[in-house]
Amino acid sequence: MQVFSEGAYPPDPPRAAVSVGVYDGVHKGHRHVLSRLHEHAADRGLTTVVVTFDPHPAAVVAPERAPKLLTTLDRRLELLADTGVDRCVVVGFDPLRSTQSPASFVERVLVEELRADVVVVGENFRFGHNRQGDVALLAEIADRDGFAVEPVSLDDQDGEPISSTRIRALLSLGDVASAAELLGRPHELDGHVARGDGRGRELGFPTANLEVPEELCVPAVGIYAGIWTRQSGARHAAAVSIGRRPTFYEDAEVLIEAHLLDVDADLYGESGHLEFAARLRGEERYDTLDELVAQIGLDVDATRRLLSS
Repeated sequence: MQVFSEGAYPPDPPRAAVSVGVYDGVHKGHRHVLSRLHEHAADRGLTTVVVTFDPHPAAVVAPERAPKLLTTLDRRLELLADTGVDRCVVVGFDPLRSTQSPASFVERVLVEELRADVVVVGENFRFGHNRQGDVALLAEIADRDGFAVEPVSLDDQDGEPISSTRIRALLSLGDVASAAELLGRPHELDGHVARGDGRGRELGFPTANLEVPEELCVPAVGIYAGIWTRQSGARHAAAVSIGRRPTFYEDAEVLIEAHLLDVDADLYGESGHLEFAARLRGEERYDTLDELVAQIGLDVDATRRLLSS
């Protein structure tokens, strides 16, 4: 997939089937939209193009309400590339962009720059200043400018819309299994291993302390089973703690700590990729270290059973 910033798109491009959206998570709903995009492109002999935004528009217009992201921009582009899209245009979203009218966005980006022949979007698509644009307005402009519009339903089999907002809500409850159902893959975090307080090794269960970008959506505090991928590509089952370590501290920052099963290696400074398979339990405070060590042992056993089944 070729990636372009707005304004750097090749001149005189081929006619295109275009989709527009943040595409955070590239979840099952997004993939349904992109499936229709590919169908239109095949029928009409068009190039497939996705227009996405960075940063998330809410981070500019209402930073206090900006959502945590399901994926970084780099991971979003990787996932879009996996769907077979030919080109992606990353539109920088800033205060000036936030004042652009819906009609201006369509004319300058979709018509003039990308030469859209058909535009495929989710049926709840909103765009332009104060989100004034919707599918009805897009269709009105399309009739005037000579391109087609198809709104696509994002409902799942239960009739509920699949959305990044819905997935974030599930993660806030620790329901990584349901989130994975909507994503079409496990929720994942990428980061680097930083030095922690070393307590895990003292307890007989060394952990990798994963530092992730602040804008990423981290599941609720609790204990999870997951898969850790090292920068070498090696994959390992991992018992994961997201929490404040209440047995040792009254109040501490939330850390993501993963104990890689059957691995004794120095991971400090490595990058790590963590996929969440299931939530095992909530975080608890223990009166003695023996109780804590016993529970960690049970969590490791549960992780092993779950991921080997």
